[in-house]
Amino acid sequence: MTSTTAPTRQARLALTPRTSLAGLLDGAWWPYSHDLAAELPPLVDALRDRFGRVTRITANPAPWPVAPYQVPVGEYAVHIGWFTNQAPDTMILLSYNLGRCDLLVIPPETEPASAARLMAVASTPGNLHTTDTLMSDEDATGHRLREEALAGENAWETEGGASLPPPSRPRPVVGARMIPLPRSMWR
Repeated sequence: MTSTTAPTRQARLALTPRTSLAGLLDGAWWPYSHDLAAELPPLVDALRDRFGRVTRITANPAPWPVAPYQVPVGEYAVHIGWFTNQAPDTMILLSYNLGRCDLLVIPPETEPASAARLMAVASTPGNLHTTDTLMSDEDATGHRLREEALAGENAWETEGGASLPPPSRPRPVVGARMIPLPRSMWR
């Protein structure tokens, strides 16, 4: 008797190109379903070459009907931290040695044209839109975000790489220890 398993689908993923032009997001992921146990392994495999071995993720439990605390991926398990204060459309993947990957998670039921626009904007270098902004603006205008993102990239290229403003939220360093500064050093 032979057993058959469902073929593993490739993750629908768009990542920003490797560039010095940093943005708030590293790309977008469009899962096929709301089953995180089925969707996470192909995503982790797709990110391995660029971000290393993903060991932890943080997510909001709202879009996922089942909220496991770990999901097996090959010979190891990815640990999941559930945070209701994290944006529902954001997933942060943490790698053991190469840092983190912030992704816009596009709901599986999203129309393909809309998902393509969101993936394009989220993976544009220098994108300063949050996941909340991207999702609400896509509902409202869709195409405007792509034009804004391309205009910012074109300005970067034509102005010789002029600096963009820093992201509105700092990215914490995983494993870092906070050392309080004396009040005299506050600005």
